[in-house]
Amino acid sequence: MTLIGGTQGQPAATHAGDLIKDTTDASFMADVVEASKEVPVIVDFWAPWCGPCRQLGPALEKAVAAAKGAVKLVKIDIDKNPAYAGQLRVQSIPAVFAFVDGRPVDGFMGALPDSQVKQFVDRLAKQGAGVSPADELLAMAKESLELGDPGGAAQAYAQVLQMDPTNVKAIGGMARVLQQAGDLEQAREVLELAPPDAKDPDIDAVRAALALAAEAPSETAEFEQRLARDADDHEARLELAKALAASGKMHEAVDELIESIGRDREWNDQAARKQLLTIFEAAGPMSDVAKQGRRKLSSILFS
Repeated sequence: MTLIGGTQGQPAATHAGDLIKDTTDASFMADVVEASKEVPVIVDFWAPWCGPCRQLGPALEKAVAAAKGAVKLVKIDIDKNPAYAGQLRVQSIPAVFAFVDGRPVDGFMGALPDSQVKQFVDRLAKQGAGVSPADELLAMAKESLELGDPGGAAQAYAQVLQMDPTNVKAIGGMARVLQQAGDLEQAREVLELAPPDAKDPDIDAVRAALALAAEAPSETAEFEQRLARDADDHEARLELAKALAASGKMHEAVDELIESIGRDREWNDQAARKQLLTIFEAAGPMSDVAKQGRRKLSSILFS
């Protein structure tokens, strides 16, 4: 990244076609602001004497060309055209701004690796196609979770929350990652960002998990001993299931509750069945815990 200053060099090259072009302060409104109402426009503030600018420029042009019309690139020499650089408070170059619907929505300063430049352009292209940066990050978070990378998911959720602290999907996702990592206090704090009536599967799951943890006993030995003496001690089996679920042993907790229901499904106003449904919610309705548990429950209820 180069601080603004230096000596005048050669003028910027003229680019063929309409996707990549040079502009001036006089045509900035037409080339950037108005044009961005049709398709996202990237503005590259540069100067001929700027070494990092010469590094970044080709990477931007390559990524924009690869987007095949989904994004445009406009380059502006700040030595000859300082007005809009000043309005946007450009302190150093290269400085890149992304315009959508006539306003700047994203950007960065300094030369980035080609892979990050491509990600920036691709994200903007999807936004122009109706996919917002938040939606793109949420999709990245989901993919990270599927790949077993909760840290990457948490980073994506955090970026969404920086843009929109009220995004219910990001709140639920971040709380879920924290809860599954065992950080229940942080998960509870994140959930406080959500409206009380927020409807989201992850938020429901974390709330259920926190409720399980709040009412669960810390030790299992007492209840295991009671069950060894009396297999029909439903209260002991229920408390054991609560402790197992709170410690993350969801499958074991489900098995204990299924056993209780099989022995006496009506005990204590169907307390075991109600606890089982809470565990399904905490694990997630589409989780293996819930799917397998429902199959086992059905085999008992309809046998």
